[in-house]
Amino acid sequence: MSYQVLARKWRPRSFREMVGQTHVLKALINALDSQRLHHAYLFTGTRGVGKTTIARIIAKCLNCETGISSTPCGQCSICREIDEGRFVDLIEVDAASRTKVEDTRELLDNVQYSPSRGRYKVYLIDEVHMLSTSSFNALLKTLEEPPPHVKFLLATTDPQKLPATILSRCLQFSLKNMPPERVVEHLTHVLSAEQVPFEEDALWLLGRAADGSMRDAMSLTDQAIAFGEGRVLAADVRAMLGTLDHGQVYGVLQALLEGDARALLEAVRHLAEQGPDWSGVLAEMLNVLHRVAVAQALPEAVDNGQGDRERVLGLAQALPAEDVQFYYQMGLIGRRDLPLAPDPRNGFEMVLLRMLAFRPAGQGAAPQVPLKPLGVTTATTDSRTTREATPEAVPAPVAVASADETVEPVATVAPATVDTPVEPEPEPEPEPEPEPEPAYAPVLEDLPPPIDLPWEESPAPPMPELGSVPAPAPDERDDGDDEEPPVSDEDYFVADSYADAFVDALEHAPERADAAPQLAIEPATGLAADWQALFLKLGLSGLTGSIAANCTLISVEGDRWLMHLDPAQSALFNSTQHRRLNDALNQYHDRTLTLVIELEKPRQETPAQAAARRRLERQKAAEASIHADPLVQQLLQQFDASIRDDSIEPVEQQ
Repeated sequence: MSYQVLARKWRPRSFREMVGQTHVLKALINALDSQRLHHAYLFTGTRGVGKTTIARIIAKCLNCETGISSTPCGQCSICREIDEGRFVDLIEVDAASRTKVEDTRELLDNVQYSPSRGRYKVYLIDEVHMLSTSSFNALLKTLEEPPPHVKFLLATTDPQKLPATILSRCLQFSLKNMPPERVVEHLTHVLSAEQVPFEEDALWLLGRAADGSMRDAMSLTDQAIAFGEGRVLAADVRAMLGTLDHGQVYGVLQALLEGDARALLEAVRHLAEQGPDWSGVLAEMLNVLHRVAVAQALPEAVDNGQGDRERVLGLAQALPAEDVQFYYQMGLIGRRDLPLAPDPRNGFEMVLLRMLAFRPAGQGAAPQVPLKPLGVTTATTDSRTTREATPEAVPAPVAVASADETVEPVATVAPATVDTPVEPEPEPEPEPEPEPEPAYAPVLEDLPPPIDLPWEESPAPPMPELGSVPAPAPDERDDGDDEEPPVSDEDYFVADSYADAFVDALEHAPERADAAPQLAIEPATGLAADWQALFLKLGLSGLTGSIAANCTLISVEGDRWLMHLDPAQSALFNSTQHRRLNDALNQYHDRTLTLVIELEKPRQETPAQAAARRRLERQKAAEASIHADPLVQQLLQQFDASIRDDSIEPVEQQ
């Protein structure tokens, strides 16, 4: 006896044998059982999802000798003839080969005749969208009002090509693609019944390769059985399909997680032995990262469509959420730039090495919850629980604000070596302060009054985009840290709404005359004022300068210094910046000091706030001077002109 392929041998012969498509079967079963039958049905969906199979089952339900029902007997002569494809009253038409109007007219000439054996004459037109316009026009009238003994069953993979006049005359049922889980479940049943040894991983490979088509899955299974000499093994199926080993993608991600460059390049070498499409490998990595991000947001939403749900959940616990997003974004950009690389493999390696270079150093324990908590939960920063980020002198704007306070200005840190004129201005009368301890006198003695910050007259650099780090100028690099590794992702600056609001306030300063008094709670006095003067002598730059400029000195007890840093600056602060600032103080005072920095809103002006306030005051003074100038007033009246305040810049006195 000749061999019958699995796709035909296991074709469903009743609704209860159908796999999936419950939404379609429910409507058809209820219609058949209640005798509410339409004269034309249209089944749409991709190849291999059961359109023709459902049509043949309907033909059996309509003509079974036991009567019209949703459960044909399958034993009578009519049911057997339909299963064998030789029932005379079931006319199957391949519209792709009979597209001419003459073929349609010939078909319709026989509609008026009663069925020979069955209860209904059933016309099953497959790929109906291939009919010509003239054929559709010839079919319209008969399709709308056929004889009572005729039923039309239409099937198509492209319903968009059907005229609206045809669609309006049919009951339309859209069949869904088969998910890999359903395909694997059915293949498990079939191979167990056929007594074919198999591995579950091999079935998942076949389920994904079928791309939603059950018929394709059965055909690939036939091919896998032949390839594996009667067995369906994962290694054989992978070799047959030429697909990438899914486990190797997890190997690459695990090497990234561990920061192991050797293991990373070794994983790439193993991938190269299979001659893969490197863009496809990146796409597979992005798919895994996407599922990891979903698992971190909602673990129960992760399906087992690729048979790796447990591995995805494990990665979701091991990788911080921000790292997943960063790797995903870098993979997207790398995939876009891959065609520009001299060699695809080199381009792929560079993407991985870039991910590794920007990986946070000193990664702590894996998070115990799906998402890491946002914001600052403690007032004191402990260097033991802070990531050891690698230093780099990177100029970055700092937005000083909190959710419940007025938007405060941006102070841009630039090198302390800029030679700028000093503009003296009166300082407010200091409030009475308690007498400091004796250890304080030799530390901050003979400090001059606070002056403008060194970067005030330099234009502020543009705000960086989210996730980007502005490249430092050559003179902004720290000479003493040449051997330290590159900047970690904790040194990234994230622009927020407060910075945007402050920029907007700067652009409309003349319209907001009350902006300056709201820059700080109160002017700096005592230790806070002394810190503003000492800050200028430390010669700090880059991120460390930004952190110091947004601090205020609270207390000095012997060799222990306590400072407050606004929690809004926590994105810039890490143990490296803490250490640098402490080292700068030790070097300046030629002694060992213990610096403690707490994340708490300063109650007096920081150096950055004072600089921003003075800049706004100079801007307002320059605008007032322009508006009051007699020549300007004459020009305004003579030419009916107006002054653009955003074009006014203060000129410093030489």
